[in-house]
Amino acid sequence: MDKGNLNVSHLAWCGLIALYTARLDGQVNSPAQENLFLTRWLATAEKQRRFAKELASDISWLLREGREKGLRADLPGKLDYLWRAGNGNLKAQNDLFRLQHALQAVKLTGWIYMVLADSEWSGRRQLRLSPAVSGIYLNRNGLDSGFDEHGQQRRAIPARITGELNALDTLLNRSGWRRVKAESDDAMLHHLVAEKFSEALS
Repeated sequence: MDKGNLNVSHLAWCGLIALYTARLDGQVNSPAQENLFLTRWLATAEKQRRFAKELASDISWLLREGREKGLRADLPGKLDYLWRAGNGNLKAQNDLFRLQHALQAVKLTGWIYMVLADSEWSGRRQLRLSPAVSGIYLNRNGLDSGFDEHGQQRRAIPARITGELNALDTLLNRSGWRRVKAESDDAMLHHLVAEKFSEALS
């Protein structure tokens, strides 16, 4: 297991256990209190340097999310994602589950995530996307036909992507997925493929 992922998983586990204990003690009784508790917990962890220095950017990011977005930050959800992505359990799940997990994480970071019908994907009513807005847009038919009954990928998933690709790649990779640029005149078109999936992409 990657040591960096292990450290992030440990950070997330500590935060989730602290939150669970606070719930049992009656200190936390609402989502707003959860966000406040975790924001304070992260601030204390940062100030006291409780974790390895390579986690400083992760702690800073989580802290900024909690302070700036409040309830919308969903700090428990972010910590749960980091824990599952880092402890090895996530990679044992099927391709569809891991993709859904990655896309949930993308949403938690503030990206737009939409599944588009064929009429929104192409033609006169095609949805116009702004390169300045971070978003990932999947084709519904491509998504529906992309997996077998066991949740294993059988076709590459077409996606239009806008925004910071490196940040998206990090989230996809943690869930055992990757992005491949499509050979197309459409600069936003990519394919999403699971780690062990192989198919000629066009």
